Formats: sequence, C-alpha cells, structure tokens
Amino acid sequence: MPDTPLPLTEAVQLSTWYVYVVECSDGTYYTGITTNIERRLTEHNSSALGARYTRSRRPVKLHYHETSSSRSDALKRELQIKKLSRRNKRLLATPIPISSAG
Repeated sequence: MPDTPLPLTEAVQLSTWYVYVVECSDGTYYTGITTNIERRLTEHNSSALGARYTRSRRPVKLHYHETSSSRSDALKRELQIKKLSRRNKRLLATPIPISSAG
C-alpha cells in the first residue's frame, strides 16, 4: 500500500512548533514561531521572507527557543514572551546556577 500524504490539517497538527527569540545586530530582540528554526533563521538573515523588523537589523542570531505541541500554544507563548521586558528576554537564555546543598 503506497504512503498517502496526510490531509493538511492533520499534517499541521503533527508538526512540532517552536517559539524563538533572535537577537538583532542592533541588540534588540525579535520573537516569532516556526516549524523549522534553521529555515526561519536563514530567511531572517538572507531573504525577503524574513520579518520586516529583522530585515534592516541583520544579521540576527538565535538567542532562545522552546517547543510547543501546537500552533495555538506557540502563538500564546509568543505573546507571553513579547510582553516581557528586554531584561527578562535576555534572562530567558541565561543558565541559572544550581548550588549543591551538602
């Protein structure tokens, strides 16, 4: 039996969604969602498909990312991150030292 492609709605539901934050060359942060981080970074850095905000602030570099199980969850998390202060966005990717109690 040949493999049949999933209907578009099922294929989208099975995708892993990512919420990401890139740091632009001017030190600002841009937050977005995607199903493919590598492709999206390439678009931000070298094509007209990058966000209008990042096109004039190239190059951008990945600052932080996390996974979401659905597009809806990713959009909700994106909004939460966009509401964070610049300081808190910077802290997203900062490791928190764990002291060993002993």
